[in-house]
Amino acid sequence: MIAIIGAGRMGEALLAGILHTGRDAAEVLISEAREDRAAELCQRYGVAAASPAEAAARADTLLLAVKPQDMVAALNEIAPALPPGRLVISVAAGITTAVLEKHLPAETAVVRAMPNTPALVGQGMTAIAAGTHTLEEHLDRAETLLRSVGEVVRVPEKHLDAVTALSGSGPAYFYLVAEAMIEAGVLLGLPRPTAERLVTQTAVGSAAMLRDSGDHPTLLREAVTSPGGTTAAALRELERHGLRSAFADAVEAACRRSAELAEG
Repeated sequence: MIAIIGAGRMGEALLAGILHTGRDAAEVLISEAREDRAAELCQRYGVAAASPAEAAARADTLLLAVKPQDMVAALNEIAPALPPGRLVISVAAGITTAVLEKHLPAETAVVRAMPNTPALVGQGMTAIAAGTHTLEEHLDRAETLLRSVGEVVRVPEKHLDAVTALSGSGPAYFYLVAEAMIEAGVLLGLPRPTAERLVTQTAVGSAAMLRDSGDHPTLLREAVTSPGGTTAAALRELERHGLRSAFADAVEAACRRSAELAEG
């Protein structure tokens, strides 16, 4: 039995992904404070709702998808009902395994996960890190569940701030680039819908080539860049404006902020 505690956008994405892999809806519980939201999801997916304590007592694996500021209260609610041997997976940003373990029964296996928003369309990138009492079998279980909404990579917890900066915040960087390219196309006289379609499909196709070709981004970039051509002229301007250093500074700033949030 799997229980998802917190049924916001990420919680629903995990629910839909888990069911899409073929798991029986009768083996999944949701726990959501908003009764209307719980009823909506139960009707849409055929799952049952339960209180956090009941979910903790019944489920072998708990996925905590509550907001970071609500996490301690959620942990305190489920802890008294949590039997030994359960696996607790948190997808709340900034909540360390030490915090999870502090508020749960001794020797509870915990996994901290950092997904990103493309999980909402089944194309997420999630990094997972093990707690003190987490075994390989627990990581395997967490990875299987989270792979239902995209790719999963295992990292030491000390790297999760960097993961947050790179892939957690990463979609926003790509959206900003897409936004800037669309505006540039409009400035050149293209109708906005045309510019949006050109940029969106270019992004999708480029990402697919990067993922599927096995080639380094440098090789793919060089394949598009003819000597003295249009792409070379564009790249010269991007380099002149310090694109690489701007991205490095941005990711470093996000990493620092993630560490600050984790410290409370």
